[in-house]
Amino acid sequence: MNADELKRLAELGVATVYEASGREGLIDVPLIQLLPGSRVAGPARTVFCGQDDNLMVHAVIEQIQPGEVLVLSMPEPAPVALVGELLATQVKVRGAAGILVDASVRDVNELIELGLPIWTRFIRARGATKTKIGELNITVTVGGAQIATGDIVVMDADGAVCVRRERADEVLKASEERLAREAALRKKLLAGEISYDLHGLRKLVERKN
Repeated sequence: MNADELKRLAELGVATVYEASGREGLIDVPLIQLLPGSRVAGPARTVFCGQDDNLMVHAVIEQIQPGEVLVLSMPEPAPVALVGELLATQVKVRGAAGILVDASVRDVNELIELGLPIWTRFIRARGATKTKIGELNITVTVGGAQIATGDIVVMDADGAVCVRRERADEVLKASEERLAREAALRKKLLAGEISYDLHGLRKLVERKN
């Protein structure tokens, strides 16, 4: 996908993209959005760290390409800080669009000031070791979603969703179509009609009763 298409996916947002994809790829864990109002969509750059260790986060820095979303995971999610201000500074300098951390971050005030969009499962000061060799650019699982390097990760205030690379164009088109349908529906709702009837839900309830 080109930069304009990725920007459009970010604008369409997690909920629309998730529904339009057939409810596929939801990263189904509570995530803390460090920068309120931030929206990101970009190809994933995946990191599988050793448990409670961020050696591989240091190792991946030189591979990051502009516009990518850095996805950090471990064998078991834990409130251990894989990212702080100094690592995030390097990620921003490399041009990443954002970071998804299935662990903890720290230096939160400094991270907010840095301005790099970050979504994290935890905020804790507990530090990571730097001794365990993990893997880069493999398929990782975050919140039940499998994420491969190059898959598209979309993040906003609703959380995050992953779109498989081969479905990206299809899901973008379906998301635009869904947005158009919702705009037409919104006009009817503003005119006083109700979804109970517009979606045929009354028949379901009355049939049951």
